[in-house]
Amino acid sequence: MSTPPLSGAGMPPGAFSGTQAQAAREVNTASLCRIGQETVQDIVFRTMEIFQLLRNMQLPNGVTYHTGTYQDRLGKLQEHLRQLSILFRKLRLVYDKCNENCAGLDPVPIEQLIPYVEEDGSKHDDRSAASQLRFASEERREIMEVNKKLKQKNQQLKQIMDQLRNLIWDINAMLAMRN
Repeated sequence: MSTPPLSGAGMPPGAFSGTQAQAAREVNTASLCRIGQETVQDIVFRTMEIFQLLRNMQLPNGVTYHTGTYQDRLGKLQEHLRQLSILFRKLRLVYDKCNENCAGLDPVPIEQLIPYVEEDGSKHDDRSAASQLRFASEERREIMEVNKKLKQKNQQLKQIMDQLRNLIWDINAMLAMRN
């Protein structure tokens, strides 16, 4: 029975630290997605700040304004636009890296991603799926029939309400004529 070598035994002095640095640089896809989400939030925040600056700027409608204030606001606006451009480049890099990491993966059907509890603990077979499909189609047909009957009843109620409205209108007209 042999024991594993100590870290650094038989290796050049800088070899182990180089692999640690490479592992630290390697980022998984979930981390990249989190970074991408934060970047999108930063983009939205910067864009809102740009619109806020633009809303506060005065239009050059012949009114004199302080060039210092104008230059200050213009500088802030240009800085925000530069930072926004940097954030979009960062987002593109994250997007490309995520696509690169996911390129070799086979797409998983969505049905397999949804967890469900089975009654008997066995695999879901075709017969039970067919019976569930039949049950669902019968239930849908029944719902369609109920909806059809409901629409007919609603139509009848609407006719009755129209008749009552006309009757009340006639009664009010007769009372008005009597006065």
